[in-house]
Amino acid sequence: MKRLLVVLLVLLGAGCKSHTQIAPDDRALLEQTLTGPESNRFLRLSMHITPFFGDASKRLLTPYPPEDVLLLNDTQGKTVHPGGIEATLPAGAKARIRQVEFPTAWVVTERILYTPRTWPWVYVDVEGAPPGPPLVLVLPPHLKKREEFLAEVDRFLSTQDPAAKLAAFSEPVREAIRQKKAVTDMPAEALEMAWGYPETVRRTLEGTVRNEEWIYPGGRRRAFLSDGRLVRVEEAAAPALNLSPGSK
Repeated sequence: MKRLLVVLLVLLGAGCKSHTQIAPDDRALLEQTLTGPESNRFLRLSMHITPFFGDASKRLLTPYPPEDVLLLNDTQGKTVHPGGIEATLPAGAKARIRQVEFPTAWVVTERILYTPRTWPWVYVDVEGAPPGPPLVLVLPPHLKKREEFLAEVDRFLSTQDPAAKLAAFSEPVREAIRQKKAVTDMPAEALEMAWGYPETVRRTLEGTVRNEEWIYPGGRRRAFLSDGRLVRVEEAAAPALNLSPGSK
């Protein structure tokens, strides 16, 4: 029986390769660092909570609306969406990193099929989140070095309290950030805190005026800024959500 178990484990490992390029020593150091003194952080951006695709034991923490979450495709190449928005947490909310999970061969075999199981997962507690399964922040799979991983975590979970930065904005802008809305004339930094990071930025110069077009994942949302201030936005209608089989 023991020999059979060993054979099965070997076959499982052979059928599912590791999807992390970070060295084992660096992974151990990252886990120790991020869940130690640096575990206490703040949301750098306002974030949505949604279901975690087909895994009811977790919830997704994301800066984007579910229809713009591009982490997973089905067998036909269509984007699989995590599920509808359950709650929204404001930028500046206190957060704590509970666990860092890398997509090693063994970890991937234990994750549910219709989830972004080949990406790194960071488990986070956030003040003000409604009770429920743990929140997971999904990070890009291409990270190769410890410094890259730390920088990516910091893009969403800051070690610095942004309270002073938020206080410098007008109350309408602060409220827009809390609700993940865009309002005319809000500073670029405030728009980033509200809508999250654009996928692409196109820059042009008209005389002395610096124009930017921020294009968000999927191209459905676009923001137009002049000299660092929001002028207007374009938002196409949200498509029907294509949910994973485990969510139906």
